Amino acid sequence: MILFGFAACVLKLKWRYKLIMPLFVSLPLIVSYNESTTIIIPAFLSKFLSSSLNIGKAYYIYIMLYTVFVPNSINIHAGLNGLEVGQCIIIGSAITLYNTMKLNSIPLSLPNERSLHLISITLIFPFIAASLALFNKNKYPAEVFVGNAYTYFAGMVFVVIGLYGHYSKAVLLFIVPQILNFILSFPQLIGVIKCPKHRLPALNSGTLKLECVHHHFTLINAFLRIFGPTNEKQTVTMLLLFQALCCSLGLLYLYAS
Repeated sequence: MILFGFAACVLKLKWRYKLIMPLFVSLPLIVSYNESTTIIIPAFLSKFLSSSLNIGKAYYIYIMLYTVFVPNSINIHAGLNGLEVGQCIIIGSAITLYNTMKLNSIPLSLPNERSLHLISITLIFPFIAASLALFNKNKYPAEVFVGNAYTYFAGMVFVVIGLYGHYSKAVLLFIVPQILNFILSFPQLIGVIKCPKHRLPALNSGTLKLECVHHHFTLINAFLRIFGPTNEKQTVTMLLLFQALCCSLGLLYLYAS
C-alpha cells in the first residue's frame, strides 16, 4: 500500500484509479483470512434479528469494500500541516483504548479472544510511536510532507487490525470525521459536480488565514464556513479536537453497549 501511495503521488493518478487499486491490495487479505464470517447485529436491531449473523462468502465482499473505503477516507481528509498524521494518532490511540477495555472485560478463561486484542495492541503501538515522531516534523510549520504513501499505509493498518481483531465496525466509529468528509465529497468524487485536483481552502495573503471555498465540498471547508476564517494551525487544531471528540463518543458507545 505504501508503494501504491507513492505511485499515486509520482504518477498523479486520477481518483478513479485510486478507488480501484486498493481492490488488488485486498486480495492478500482475502486469501489469508480464515477467521469468522459472522457479524454482530447492533443492539437496536437485535430485537428484530438474531444477535449475530453468518454472512458467509459475502464477508469477503465486505473486506474488499472496507479495504477501498478506509484508506481512501483517510487520504482525502488531508492537505494541511499535521492533519493527516494527527488524525491517525488519535484514531490509533482510540483503537488502543478499545483493546484495553476489551482485555479488562474478557475473562482469562478465553485466551483465544484475549490474544486478538493483545496482537492488535502489539501492532498499533509501533504505528503510533512512528507517527508521533513524524508528527513532530509534519505539524505546522511542516518540515516533512507525508503525501499519499503515509495516508494509504495508515488506512491499511486500521483495516488489517480491525479485520483480524474482529472489530472492524468499531474502527468505523473512530473515523466518523472521515466518513462525514466522504459524504460531503461524494458528489465531486463521482463526477456529478466538477472535482478540482486540489480542494483545499483559499489562503488570504493579507490576513494569512484560510477561507472557505464554497465549491470545494470537504469537511475542512465546512468547518471554515461554520467558524469563519482561521489560520492553518488553528484549523488543524479544531479538526483534530473534533476527531478526538468523535473517538471519545465512539468509545463511550462501545463501553455502554
